Amino acid sequence: MPISVIVLTFNSQATIGATLESARRVSDDIHVVDSFSTDRTLEIARLAGVEVVQHPFENYGAQRNWAIAGLPLKHDWQLHLDADERLSDELVAVLQGLTRTGQSQDIVGYYIPRLVHFHGKPLRHGGMYPIYHLRLFRRGRGRCETRKYDQHFQVDGPTENLAAPMIDDIRLPLGEWTARHNRWADLEVEEILNPDSAAIAGGSGNPVAEKRSQRDFYYRQPLFLRAFLLFLYRYIWKRGFLDGTEGLIFYVLQTFWFRFLVDAKLYERRKAKGA
Repeated sequence: MPISVIVLTFNSQATIGATLESARRVSDDIHVVDSFSTDRTLEIARLAGVEVVQHPFENYGAQRNWAIAGLPLKHDWQLHLDADERLSDELVAVLQGLTRTGQSQDIVGYYIPRLVHFHGKPLRHGGMYPIYHLRLFRRGRGRCETRKYDQHFQVDGPTENLAAPMIDDIRLPLGEWTARHNRWADLEVEEILNPDSAAIAGGSGNPVAEKRSQRDFYYRQPLFLRAFLLFLYRYIWKRGFLDGTEGLIFYVLQTFWFRFLVDAKLYERRKAKGA
């Protein structure tokens, strides 16, 4: 079970070095797909000795599907990472074990839990861990959704969950982080108003479908009020307050402010349409 690794980058100089260092522990075939970075991302990647290509960015799903279809991957299994994601020591050991022993021909993909580190603080509460993402799958068996926001991979066969996490190491300055969330809010609103019929539906059977069911339930709640309720659920009921000051900043901005912003933009769009 040798693995090829694909990493998406854009102005990722703060984290790409650690991402590539962890990837090299499980793969001899690493590809960086860059969206024309203007910082030292390309320099760091080339010094690491990995394959580097540049491709215009439309959205995450389109970029990932372009990589799946167009890169000369060496191996039959592929692992997809963002530039701020790295493999934990425990996950490296699990993947090395899979590489040594191989797996059943029935399994075509693996869900990997993601542990968010926000400005150096691991967020283990607030319902933030574990959240599973399908990132490792066989060649020809998986693609990414074409949703405009919050895209996930899907495969056409049986999957398993791995126990060890990848680390999502968020180190962006808050100005850039909130600016990206502002753009993502626009995409979320567009997805709500014009949903992708091919997207993974809510239901049971895999972690993404179950998460989509929770999202569907959230969007059935009253506009604006649901952002307050979600914050209280995560920060109080799910004990997000145990994640310290960094957790407070994260939950206020990502759970309350971002979700309230989505509702405000959704209200604005609907009001303009009705005018």
